[in-house]
Amino acid sequence: MHQNISPKTLQDLEFKTVLQHISEHCISSLGKQKVFEIEPFKSKKTLFKELHLVNEYLSSFESENRVPNHGFDNITESVKRLKIENSFIETNAFLKIAATSLIVNEHINFFKKFKVQFPTFFELSQKIEFTSYIDDEIKKIIELSGEVKNNASSTLKQIRRDINNIRGKIGASFSSALSKATSAGYLDDIKETIVDNQRVLAVSAMHRRKVSGSLLGASKSGNIVYIAPQATLAYSREFQNLVYEEKQEVIRILRTLSEIIRPMTSLLEEYIEYLIHVDTIGAKAKYAQEINAILPKITREKKIYFKNAYHPILWRKNKAQNLETVAQTIELNEQQQIIVISGPNAGGKSITLKTIGVLQIMLQSGILIPVHERSKTYIFDTVLTDIGDNQSIENQLSTYSYRLKNMRNFLRKCGENTLFLIDEFGTGSDPELGGALAEIFLEEFYHKKAFGIITTHYSNLKVLANELENVTNANMQFNERTLEPLYKLFVGQAGSSFTFEVAQKNGIPFSIINKAKKRVETEKIRLDKTISKLQKERNRLQKNSENLENQHSKGQKYIDNLQEKEERLQDKLAGFQELYDQNQKMLSLGRKTNELLNKYFQTNNKKELNTNFNKWVADLKVKQAKKKNLKIKTKAQKQKAKLVKKQQEEIIKKVEKEVLQKVVTVRKEQKIKAEKIAKEKSLYIYQINDRVKIIDSNSVGTIDKIDKKNVTINYGVFTTKTSTDKIELVEKAKK
Repeated sequence: MHQNISPKTLQDLEFKTVLQHISEHCISSLGKQKVFEIEPFKSKKTLFKELHLVNEYLSSFESENRVPNHGFDNITESVKRLKIENSFIETNAFLKIAATSLIVNEHINFFKKFKVQFPTFFELSQKIEFTSYIDDEIKKIIELSGEVKNNASSTLKQIRRDINNIRGKIGASFSSALSKATSAGYLDDIKETIVDNQRVLAVSAMHRRKVSGSLLGASKSGNIVYIAPQATLAYSREFQNLVYEEKQEVIRILRTLSEIIRPMTSLLEEYIEYLIHVDTIGAKAKYAQEINAILPKITREKKIYFKNAYHPILWRKNKAQNLETVAQTIELNEQQQIIVISGPNAGGKSITLKTIGVLQIMLQSGILIPVHERSKTYIFDTVLTDIGDNQSIENQLSTYSYRLKNMRNFLRKCGENTLFLIDEFGTGSDPELGGALAEIFLEEFYHKKAFGIITTHYSNLKVLANELENVTNANMQFNERTLEPLYKLFVGQAGSSFTFEVAQKNGIPFSIINKAKKRVETEKIRLDKTISKLQKERNRLQKNSENLENQHSKGQKYIDNLQEKEERLQDKLAGFQELYDQNQKMLSLGRKTNELLNKYFQTNNKKELNTNFNKWVADLKVKQAKKKNLKIKTKAQKQKAKLVKKQQEEIIKKVEKEVLQKVVTVRKEQKIKAEKIAKEKSLYIYQINDRVKIIDSNSVGTIDKIDKKNVTINYGVFTTKTSTDKIELVEKAKK
């Protein structure tokens, strides 16, 4: 994969703004710094790994197994210092290194445990050596508070014991001096205070010569002098010496610990690199969650199919202003190699162009994109862009000169695996000459089999798009009444520029517009008018199509619901039938058992009970065997079975014939009877206190009131009203 995506392309597509949005989700300064270094991957293998890492992180948001904490302190400078011979770092720096080691080890264990859910993270983390050595060695020496432990060395332990002893002696000697001075009445009301981290006596100025010790200061008024008692001075000097010795011993211990950790600096650098990478992956995943991005299918077949895609920067901006962002669906393939988008300005042509470009660049940089899950795309070697006014003041180039220079670059780099995006193709020069040159460029891109999208107002490019087999016209839809843009792309037809209509809407006098129309070639106006009419007709048809599709969708949904209900009812009926058959079987067995037991209780004949029971069981076995179609083994049995089967079939046919005849007779009788009953019912005049029921109902009630053809039926607990044609007689009223 030889990739050629220039910084200019990234600038044209505002890729840096996307990176800025991603960096806001980083949890470390090093992660933020790394995000701004993101660019399209040069290796497909590395790209796919990155995309899967981001996708796995994103999927963890909806899982109980969230990716563990990967927040870390910047230990880069500490690691660099550790590399220097005979150097040492402070205790807090060691604790940060231990914390970093602990986090990475936790990740290694976590992804090993959940390697099925996070296969790419498992592969990434397993490349790093798991060791608790760094953490263990540091924790042996340093407390979590940042102090070096007393047992870090026997010398330090002894020094700190001596320091504690001296502190005790200083305290005791000071208390003694304080007591004496207080008794003698030499002290002020405050008695003592602290000067230079040392306890001193607050002596009244008039008694300063009566207290032996070192004068360390006086109050602002001069009424009080601060004296360190002579008895504590000797101990204080010894204390200062011990503090110095403690500091030197701590430095020696930290230097020794640095010697122990120094061989692990390369591993620590791997830890930092890993955590920075995880931070950038996490930021990409959080950004994907924010913009509803996914990982589309990446195909080997050269095609782009972005369904319901939207520009992430525009989406974020619109969301902040509570505005809707219109999603676009666009496809490039072998049959639709280049799309030429036309239509009026401010209709969304450039945004559509940039949307495709920025999404493709994002994906090739390992960032998920906001499209429908059925979207597909291809990894291009080259992405070329020419967007916006690129007038170069520095190089004294006009817009057109700059664009020509850019086209020369396009022709040199453009190939089969190229995606090109050109906004306002051919502009910057005489329309006829510039349009002709633009035609040649378009044909060159076409013959090189490059994929691309261009936006233009030139009619000759629209005509060329119709003539070339795999080039398609498209336009941005406009509301023909209000002339407001709909920001929806329609592929298959060139768009009208609505030049005069837009001018009129913006308040340009009709007389001026009319003069302008007269100066334009008649054929040009006719062509623009025809395109405009076609666009209006297509908008009307599209609305009708959308309405029909919605109605069809609702109807299909209703049918699906009915089918689902029917299936549930069938399942219930099957269950009820099975339960009924089982109950009938149990009732039959119960009745037979009851019959045998009653006979036994009457006769008290146990032998007869056993005989009858065994015979009954044998009959059941035979019936069961017949049901299971037990295999007949001997030839004689087979012949007998055939004969029996034939006889059974003849009997069944005979019975079927008789039954059919009886059924016909019974049906006739039932029909006559039903007609007779119906006639009687229709002629019957209902009376109060008649017992009746509503047709297809089981509840029987009494008629309380009759009002012409309406009746009130009393069910005891409640009453209901209905008409006489909806009820049937159960029992006439008793006279």
